[in-house]
Amino acid sequence: MLNPIEGEIFCIDKPLRMTSFAAVKKVRAVLRTHLGTRQVKVGHAGTLDPLATGVLLLCTGHATKRIDELQAGIKEYIADLQLGATTPSFDLETQVDATYEWRHIDRPLIDRVLHEQFTGSIEQVPPSFSACKIDGKPAYKLARKGQDVEIRPKTLVIDEIEVLHCGLPDEPSLQIRVVCSKGTYIRALARDIGVALGSGAHLTALRRTRVGDVTIDKCLTLEQLVERLDGETYVSPEQAAAERLERERIENRERAARMKAEHAARKQERKCDAPPRRTSQIK
Repeated sequence: MLNPIEGEIFCIDKPLRMTSFAAVKKVRAVLRTHLGTRQVKVGHAGTLDPLATGVLLLCTGHATKRIDELQAGIKEYIADLQLGATTPSFDLETQVDATYEWRHIDRPLIDRVLHEQFTGSIEQVPPSFSACKIDGKPAYKLARKGQDVEIRPKTLVIDEIEVLHCGLPDEPSLQIRVVCSKGTYIRALARDIGVALGSGAHLTALRRTRVGDVTIDKCLTLEQLVERLDGETYVSPEQAAAERLERERIENRERAARMKAEHAARKQERKCDAPPRRTSQIK
């Protein structure tokens, strides 16, 4: 029996071209229907770009309080890069705006650059096409209007980075696996790798394969999750509220009992530590 009001965490494999918010909206609509109320809170623990697929954690009810904790987990990505060309968004959302020579790049150069410049703590400037706020507005909204966007660099950690496939010298393609900290933009990483190789680069595909302890093999497709939700039974909002109230009462009683016991223990310690009273002697 599911209890979305108290809190559930659903792990889905976000489909291509769907926004993270659209996935939230879909699950929220399904839960509203089954619970018979619009008062259903749903959020996600870490945005995935529309052109990315993979692990997306959806939290409901009181479990949304864990979003920051879940977002802080280590992330793993599989990224496909096109060398020798850039786009304004550093992925396929926008068209190629510049091309560069790439035939000087070989596998030893790639391995050296990744090891020396993209392992450990690094500084990264988030892409203009991102949700970073500029004067309270998302940077991507300004970038899509053609406005110049200046974003400060952020410190992040690349725990692991390795080449899974290299198309050189026949074609300028590269596939890498990246294990990194919260806040890493893989699109910006592709941009910076291209520059470090003396060329340019952009993402052609991105898949998030891990968030914290949740790996892609533990995720359902959105369609599978909806099918599961349609077949579940639910704790009603009224029952969920009553159960939470009872738990809070029990917790308050236990807290009061602990405080009383601690107060008594401190009082006893003070009594034991006090110097003995002097008694007057009668002559």
